Amino acid sequence: MNTSQRRNEILNILKRSDVPIAAKNLAAHFGVSRQVIVQDMAVIRASTPGILATARGYTLQQESAYTREFKVRHRQEQAADELNIIVDCGGRVKNVSISHRVYGRVTAEMDIRSRQDVLEFVNAINSSRSSVLSTATSGYHYHLVEASSPERLDLIEEQLNQAGFLAPLQPWETENM
Repeated sequence: MNTSQRRNEILNILKRSDVPIAAKNLAAHFGVSRQVIVQDMAVIRASTPGILATARGYTLQQESAYTREFKVRHRQEQAADELNIIVDCGGRVKNVSISHRVYGRVTAEMDIRSRQDVLEFVNAINSSRSSVLSTATSGYHYHLVEASSPERLDLIEEQLNQAGFLAPLQPWETENM
């Protein structure tokens, strides 16, 4: 198999997979080094939009998207951990909202798709005199998350819960779900 064929096959594998695929697994599959796969991925990503590099491996952002809103709670210094869980599981954080007793629902767009996006967001917060929106609500907030399948959203929910970030919904919050 030549380089071009290998790269086409890598792309096909990513298209068929619902979970991120580690470079070391691709290397073992093709009988090449991890560095060869990393180089292949750099070339593939340059010509194919929507390929994300996560801590768990490479994943292709799917065209059809499902969304779910998660109610979460944490301190400002835990924001990166929470956001990284979401993007590592293949999610895209579309926005953040709070439900303020005086102002009502306040929403800000985020569009966080990768660990790099998380890093840039956290750096922007830390290098300014700003704080995360949820400081106005004792850390409680909502994220509208987009993923390629309901199963990925379930995985995100499970991981947020395991990390202790998922907050219980109140009875009135479940009426519209």
